[in-house]
Amino acid sequence: MFEPFGVLASDEALYRLLLRQPPVDLAGLAAAAGRTEAETAPAIDRLTELGLVTLLPGAPVRLVATRPDAAVDQLTVRWQDQVSVARTAATALLADLPVERRHRPEDQVEILFGRGSVAARFDRLQRSVRSELLVLDRPPYAQEPAEPNRAELEILARGARVRGLYAPEALQVPGAFDIFEAVVAAGEQARVHTDVPLKLAVADASTAILPFSREAHEMVDSAFVIHEGALLDALVQLFELLWAAAVPVPGPWSGGGAEGEPATDAAADRQLVTLLAAGLKDEAVARRLGVSARTLNRRVSALMQRLGARTRFQAGLQAARDGAVDT
Repeated sequence: MFEPFGVLASDEALYRLLLRQPPVDLAGLAAAAGRTEAETAPAIDRLTELGLVTLLPGAPVRLVATRPDAAVDQLTVRWQDQVSVARTAATALLADLPVERRHRPEDQVEILFGRGSVAARFDRLQRSVRSELLVLDRPPYAQEPAEPNRAELEILARGARVRGLYAPEALQVPGAFDIFEAVVAAGEQARVHTDVPLKLAVADASTAILPFSREAHEMVDSAFVIHEGALLDALVQLFELLWAAAVPVPGPWSGGGAEGEPATDAAADRQLVTLLAAGLKDEAVARRLGVSARTLNRRVSALMQRLGARTRFQAGLQAARDGAVDT
């Protein structure tokens, strides 16, 4: 369990034994483990340094194991600190490379094959984020998301920024609005654009990952990893251009009644404006607003007349850009 964090298997076995024990002194733990005190003491020192064991004051000193969930949190923070130190050292070491070897084209693009390799690299990219994660997202999906991305929530909890740009079709996936509301509430800045050309994730403007193909079955089986250089700069610029022309993902109801009750007209109108600007189909808009098709048509007609718009999308986009929704 703890080996990826550098904990010896024999030390973890001692920790697991201590979890099942009441506070015990070194001699008692060594006896329970079938080890000598001389063998047990160094392991306890290592576990204590890692925060996995606490020494209780008194005579003799007693040992107590840290809760597993808290232990993982402490190990994670320690690991992240070590990665940060290593990154800083690696950046400094680049100065020792000859100039012609610092930016070789073949080092700027990696190709990944295999679902496990792609998933592991994407997870590593998310966990590496320190400042900002940029995401372009569009269907098809190999598997429809059922809950918010846990790694993204961890990024937001660390104080980093996440900007997500979605195709309208992403909002039509069953349960999508519940997921969007959860991540927006956690701090994600989410917008919708009618022409999101590909899936993309960029960490700190230094590394990007994107799939080979738009086909759902191929998206998780192969991918490019793009490192710093002109190609990555172009991908970031593409994101920024799309972001500037996008509108916000509809957030949670504001001003509505209790759960299960409709929102106020003002809140519903604000949702309507954003849903239209997002380019959603009438059925999806009506379902989201909890109104009939007839009521939706009446509200849209009134909005179009008020704005002098000729199409529903134009009405939503114009209202969004005129400040009817926050951007």
